[in-house]
Amino acid sequence: MADYQIRKIEESEYRTSAWSGGTTTELFLSPKEGSYAERNFLWRLSSATVDLPESTFTALPGYERIIMTLEGELDLSHNGGEWLHLKEFMPHRFDGGDDTVSRGKVTDFNLMLKKGCCMGDMIPFFMESGESAETGKDVCSKLSDGLREQILYCRKGQMIVRTGAGETIKLKDGQALWASGDFTGEKWIFQAESSVKAVLVLVKERMKTGGQARWETN
Repeated sequence: MADYQIRKIEESEYRTSAWSGGTTTELFLSPKEGSYAERNFLWRLSSATVDLPESTFTALPGYERIIMTLEGELDLSHNGGEWLHLKEFMPHRFDGGDDTVSRGKVTDFNLMLKKGCCMGDMIPFFMESGESAETGKDVCSKLSDGLREQILYCRKGQMIVRTGAGETIKLKDGQALWASGDFTGEKWIFQAESSVKAVLVLVKERMKTGGQARWETN
């Protein structure tokens, strides 16, 4: 039987601050008592605006990053290498310690993961009004892989989420749904009340057994 916690997150709960190229909005930080400024956290989910034609990413040695754009297209170069072109909602994974520069004014979406402590993924999906999607079939088969945290971020539109436990949650522009626990055997249904652009974020922290670190994959 599934055992997890679930909560809807309103836009008013996000924390916004300035960075050298625009603003950044923190949607989630783990652990809660951690600090991004002090680089004392396991993982962080945020969205940033890039208001400059060219910008330099903040160095995050010791962290893996996944980035995608929610609005606009972005060119990236790591450590002086070739330029990579990212279209909207195209995830790109890279080392946070890389010397990374970008070209393009965009709104992006960032997942930062402390190396050796957690792993994660970002899966974008889209639905037209009246369409529905099912985890494990249409969106992501990783939902039922045991203990994890997940955040469903509704970038645009209105949608209904029906959990395997029978709960029904409505999401609209900018709202998110956080869940943490064991999703083994779970099947969630997403139904669009209007055209939807959304991102499913999955994070799994490393478990320890008998003094030896391992990834708990069930």
